[in-house]
Amino acid sequence: MTEQPVVKPARRELDGWKKLSVDLGPLLVFFAVYSRFDVFVGTAAFMVATAIAMGISWALTRHIAAMTWFSAVLVGVFGGLTLWLHDETFIKMKPTIVFLTLSGVLTFGLLRGRNYLKTVVGSAFNGLSDEGWTLLTRRWALFFLLLGLTNELLWRAFPTNIWLHFKIWGDSLLTFLFMGAQVPMMLKHGLNLEDPKEADPKDESPPKA
Repeated sequence: MTEQPVVKPARRELDGWKKLSVDLGPLLVFFAVYSRFDVFVGTAAFMVATAIAMGISWALTRHIAAMTWFSAVLVGVFGGLTLWLHDETFIKMKPTIVFLTLSGVLTFGLLRGRNYLKTVVGSAFNGLSDEGWTLLTRRWALFFLLLGLTNELLWRAFPTNIWLHFKIWGDSLLTFLFMGAQVPMMLKHGLNLEDPKEADPKDESPPKA
């Protein structure tokens, strides 16, 4: 008897409002607490909220994404330094480190002939050609670099409340606009917007005579 291959269940991923809550929730907590108290109390709340968000992610999907781990570690390190040394510089530098690291990793991968962006989110862009992935990765690397430089400029040149407002609303708006701007290029390079499951010919009924 031929043994049937063992099919591993697909890894569950957060989507919609759940993903948005886990990704942006801690930052919104930081903003709310900072507005009521100060940046140090806000930082402590940020660290606690980040830990809670990781717990929620684990409870819902039974795993924690690599980017969530990376961000959480930086929140722990830079948040801890902020509280220990009573210096808000460290928590303000955290986004710069995140963005520059992402830009560097994507660029390093391309130089090695590897596309790390495709490895991480390849299933989200069905049909995108290798050339399309290369262009998309280059653009994301440049975008992350610009976000990192923008964060450095803002926290050094402006008060904390202006920096924090941009961090919450400006970063999100720029990211959504950037993502939307990539759609024409991806469509040109083979992106298929149809759900593969809906397009499965096995599920189609034969035409009636």
